[in-house]
Amino acid sequence: MKIHRVDARDLPDLWFQAVHDILDHGSRFTINRGSYSGQTRLEYDYFMGHVKHPGTKPLIPDIPSSCGIPNPVEEAYLYGGDGYERSYIEYLMSSHKEPGESYTYGERLTKTPIAGDKLTWWNENNQEIVDKRDVDGKVLFEENNTLYLNQIEWIIDTYKKYGERNNQMVLQVAHPSDLTLLDPPCLRSIDTRIQDGKLHFTSVLFRSWDLWGGMPANLAAIQNLKEYMSAEIGVEDGEMIVESKGLHLYGYAEDLAKLRCMKA
Repeated sequence: MKIHRVDARDLPDLWFQAVHDILDHGSRFTINRGSYSGQTRLEYDYFMGHVKHPGTKPLIPDIPSSCGIPNPVEEAYLYGGDGYERSYIEYLMSSHKEPGESYTYGERLTKTPIAGDKLTWWNENNQEIVDKRDVDGKVLFEENNTLYLNQIEWIIDTYKKYGERNNQMVLQVAHPSDLTLLDPPCLRSIDTRIQDGKLHFTSVLFRSWDLWGGMPANLAAIQNLKEYMSAEIGVEDGEMIVESKGLHLYGYAEDLAKLRCMKA
């Protein structure tokens, strides 16, 4: 297994390097299950990327007009606009879920039910096990007799109350029961760390990841999330480390990648 690492200046630089390198270092696999089953794709064995200045604008790729290809991500898709009923940032940072959607990242991050043993310990005020806090309508809230946790606000609240040296503050997207889904969430978790007065996302983990359009949209939205959290905590915006065991180019995007990298 080959671990491919990219050190990048900003998010467009990370995307370009990853697209450029996969044409030479990716392995061709047949997709056995899930999206595009039966087709082939180029895929890294394992990918890691370290972005020093992910907040540098623009957050999405800037495709030279000489390439003659569209940008893989439209500004309107990310921030909202004509042709899109909701922005991708809303998909990541709000609990809204359309009928037929088995999940959204935002629902997982902002509306996590507290249930089972955790709810029992919570109601028993068992402070040897749970960190019980007030139901304030923001960090913790109730709907239809169910208690919910907003992970984003919980982490902000924890850093503000208890300081920066805390290795527990992980935004969790994956659930064990996701194994039963035909298409489980690609984003699994976002680990956080405050160091040198900056909020860093130290492990943005994707199980499977579409390099051409998915990576730039995902990371631009995640960067917006990091900027929001750092401002609320009162620290500077920091770096980002991303990784995936399945960063890939589908067949339709391979020719586009060659045009962008002038390898056609």
